[in-house]
Amino acid sequence: MTLFLDGKSLLITGGTGSFGQVFAKYLLEKTNVGRVVIFSRDEWKQWQMQQSDPIFRHPNIRFFLGDVRDEERLRRALHDVHYVVHAAALKQVPAAEYNPSEFVKTNVMGAMNLTSAALDAGVDGVVGLSSDKAVNPINLYGATKLCSDKLLIAANSYVGKRGLPRFSIVRYGNVLGSRGSLIPLWNALVAKGSMTLPITDLEMTRFWITLDDAVRFVLLALKEQAGGEIFIPKSPSVKIEDLARAVFPQQTLQVIGIRPGEKLHEILISSDDARHTYEYDTHYRIAPAFAIHRTPRLDEALSQSLQKMPDDFCLASNMNPLFTSSKEEIKKLIAVAGL
Repeated sequence: MTLFLDGKSLLITGGTGSFGQVFAKYLLEKTNVGRVVIFSRDEWKQWQMQQSDPIFRHPNIRFFLGDVRDEERLRRALHDVHYVVHAAALKQVPAAEYNPSEFVKTNVMGAMNLTSAALDAGVDGVVGLSSDKAVNPINLYGATKLCSDKLLIAANSYVGKRGLPRFSIVRYGNVLGSRGSLIPLWNALVAKGSMTLPITDLEMTRFWITLDDAVRFVLLALKEQAGGEIFIPKSPSVKIEDLARAVFPQQTLQVIGIRPGEKLHEILISSDDARHTYEYDTHYRIAPAFAIHRTPRLDEALSQSLQKMPDDFCLASNMNPLFTSSKEEIKKLIAVAGL
């Protein structure tokens, strides 16, 4: 699956984040990648990453200070790079509402800078990491991620006769164990002796994916991307209440109410996108709605799908074929995530 990376250079924007670190480690340990470039703006986090594991002092890794807001610095970083995984983003929903301009500068303008720099550098492929919050967004963070997705998909219109770079999106739900996620928060409270855990709503559901599965899925997208599509993994969803009771059966749940900007259920594929959605064994692909973003390569890839989804299809966390309320399955998911 990873032979296409042999001897190639790959750059990860936001590479010191939870995903970036696991992804970089996987590349260095399990592939023959020629070079991994960690592109991020925080020297302290880069230093912490280097100290956290001997693998991050591997001769094939580079730590490149820079900000996606700085197009000139991106151009320098993309020299002799073949693939880009765009993970850099500001993500905290409440922070976005108070600092909207900062989120626009990083999430929207950063994506614009990257597409421009990648087109000029002539890289082979770019995969941007999206979020279920980009689907029918109700908060500013989700709106900026939707804009970011649109910018990356639209960049396929400018590749010219060479047909490269290919720009695609990977969109998934909550990542188990990522920085700032729910289970680490609950673990911290339990470690302090708390017998009560906060929960927003007893009916709330979310999609879940482990960091390792996210890494494998991004690699699949990099390998199979035709350009212009959004990759959606087939991943489980659970009630937040069921998650809490499976992992912390001794604790009492305190309902604190849905926070501003939150949905009761998240969506990965809306009914509006259903008519452009194709199913595969392990994932779905959403084709671009505008013909100018489609390529013959993408049409060929879509012809290999299991089926085109019906117009009324919707992949929501409460209407997911892989929804589970089984404590055993939830515990297995948590165990696989190493939590």
